[in-house]
Amino acid sequence: MCGIVGGIAQRNVVPILLEGLKRLEYRGYDSAGLAVINNQQIYRKRALGKVKGLETLLEAEPISGYIGIAHTRWATHGKPSMANAHPHICRNNVAVVHNGIIENHEHLREIQQQQGYEFTSETDTEVIVHEVYHAMQTGQTTDGLLNAVKKTVKKLDGAYALGIMSLDNPDTLIACRKGSPLVIGVGIGEYFIASDVAALLPVTQRFIFLEDGDIAAITIGGAVIYDLNDQLVNRSIIESQLTADAVDKGEYRHYMLKEIYEQPFAISQALEGRFINNRLQENAFGHNAAEVFDNIKAIQILACGTSYHAGLVARYWFEELARVPCSIEVASEFRYRSPVLAPDTLIVTISQSGETADTLAALLEAKKLGASYSLAICNVPESSLVRESDLVLMTRAGPEIGVASTKAFTTQLVTLMLLVIAIGRRFQLTEIVEQKITSELFSLPRKVEKVLQLDDEINALAEQFAEKHHALFLGRGAHYPIAMEGALKLKEISYIHAEAYPAGELKHGPLALIDADMPVVTVAPNNSLLEKLKSNMQEVSARGGQLIVFMDETLAAANDENVQIVKIPQVGNEISPIVYTIPLQLLAYHVAVLKGTDVDQPRNLAKSVTVE
Repeated sequence: MCGIVGGIAQRNVVPILLEGLKRLEYRGYDSAGLAVINNQQIYRKRALGKVKGLETLLEAEPISGYIGIAHTRWATHGKPSMANAHPHICRNNVAVVHNGIIENHEHLREIQQQQGYEFTSETDTEVIVHEVYHAMQTGQTTDGLLNAVKKTVKKLDGAYALGIMSLDNPDTLIACRKGSPLVIGVGIGEYFIASDVAALLPVTQRFIFLEDGDIAAITIGGAVIYDLNDQLVNRSIIESQLTADAVDKGEYRHYMLKEIYEQPFAISQALEGRFINNRLQENAFGHNAAEVFDNIKAIQILACGTSYHAGLVARYWFEELARVPCSIEVASEFRYRSPVLAPDTLIVTISQSGETADTLAALLEAKKLGASYSLAICNVPESSLVRESDLVLMTRAGPEIGVASTKAFTTQLVTLMLLVIAIGRRFQLTEIVEQKITSELFSLPRKVEKVLQLDDEINALAEQFAEKHHALFLGRGAHYPIAMEGALKLKEISYIHAEAYPAGELKHGPLALIDADMPVVTVAPNNSLLEKLKSNMQEVSARGGQLIVFMDETLAAANDENVQIVKIPQVGNEISPIVYTIPLQLLAYHVAVLKGTDVDQPRNLAKSVTVE
C-alpha cells in the first residue's frame, strides 16, 4: 500500500523520484505526487490516477531540485482526489509524505484547528505536517526540523513511514518509521529513501534498513539515525542482490504471466542448498533450529490472504503426514480474539513481504501470550517479520511485482513442506515417507514446466468466463485451500465473483446456485477422496452446471457434455496441491486478459498491506 520515494543529491532528483514511483506502481495506488525544494520555494505536482499522469504534468510544467519527496497514495482517509494526494504542505514551509494510519488524527485535527491551521484535505496525514511546522515555530532554531519531528512523532498513535523536508532546513531530509517499512539508499555523495528497495535499484544497491522507532536526518554528508529511545545508533549497510532489471517484464505482456512462468526456477531456488545427500538440513531454518524443534508440541500458523491459503494446505500436511497438532488463523482475527496458546507451540507466520501489518501484529501478540518459539516463512530477508522471528526460512521467490501472488505462493508451499519434514521427524513422519516427499520435491520444477505447457488449452477455456459474473471452485482435503486460492485469483484480477467450497458441502447450500451461467471449477487429483469428488461433480452436472475439471492424466475422462477435462501430469499426493495451483493461476490470468482488466494492478488492491 502506498509508496514513498525521496532523495537528496548534487543533481536534479525529479527523474529519480519519478522512476522510483513507477517501480512502486505494483503496490496499488490512486494518485501520485512529488515535491522539491528549489530557490527557497517548495514546488509540488500532484495527479489523480497513474504515475503516467504525473509524468505528463511534469513534461508540460517541469520542476527541478536537489532535495525532494514523492508518493503514490492508496486511499484510507478521504476519497481519491487531488486535494488528498501527497505530498502535503503546511504554510509553504514543510512538506510530508506518509505511509500508514494515524489513529488519533481527529483529536490532533481539533487542536490544530483551534491553533489556526487550515486543512485542505480529508487525510490523517495532514495533521503530521501541521504538527511538524508548529513544533518548528515554537521550538529551538538549532536542528529545527529534526527536533520538531522528534516532538511530533511522540504525539502520533498508529503506524507510519515518513519523508519530511522544510525550507528552514533545505539541506536535510528526515525519514521515520514505525510499523511501516522504510529504507535508506546509499549512493556516492547522495542518499535516497523508499518504502521498497525496488524503487531505488537504478541508483544504488546499498541500503540501510530502518528499525521500528528510528528517525534519520539525511544530508549530502551522510545519515544520522536515532532509535526509539533517542539514542544515536549505527545501522548496517546491506548490499542487495537485486538488480534494476530484476523487476522488468521482459518479453511478457504482464508481470503476473512472467511470474507464473518463473515458478520452476523459483521452486528450484527454494530447494537449493538445503539438502545434503538428499537429506534436509535443519540448520537451513537457523543455527538453533534443531533445539527449538525438539521442544515443539504443536503448530500455530498466522497469515493473511494467499499466505493464509498456503497455511491451510500446510495444516493438512502437518496433521496427516507428521501427526503434529496444527491450527491456523487469519492474523487479523487472532490478534483480537483473546486466543489461548498451548505450551511449546511454534508460531509460524507466513508473508511474502514480511511487512503485512496484521501478521506482524499477530506475532507480537503471540509473544505477549507467552509463545516461546517463532518461525517466519518470508520472501524478503530484511523485513520486519524476519527480524522479529526466532527462526526463518526464506522462500527465495525473487521479486514479485504482480499484486496477485503466484510464485510467492508456490514457494511458500515448498518451504512449508520442508518445515513439515523437519518437525515431522520428531513425530510420526517415517524415513521412508520423508525420502518419498524429498524425491517428489526434487521433481517438482519439471512437473510445473509440464503444466505450463497447457497454457494454450487453458487460454481457450477462459473464453467461457468472458460473460460470466459468478464462478464456484471445488476441492477436497488439501486441495480445498487450492480451490480457495483459485477463486481468490479469479476475483482479484478479473473481478468475477468467485467462491470456493469443500466439495462435500455442495448439498448444504451452494447447490442452489448451480445453473448453466455458473461455471464450476474442480480440482481432481488421483487420491483417496477422488470417488467422493466424482459424486459431487455428478450432482453439479445433473443440474445443468458447466464443469471444468483439472484431473490427473491417468484417470478416465467422463463422457458428459457438461464436463470439460484438463489433464494434469501425474504427481505424488503429497505435493499435488503445489502442481494443481498452476492451472488455476493461468485460468485467472487469461480470463482477466479477455475482460480487459488491469492484471498487474487490480483496482482497490495493494501488493503489500502495511496497514490494518
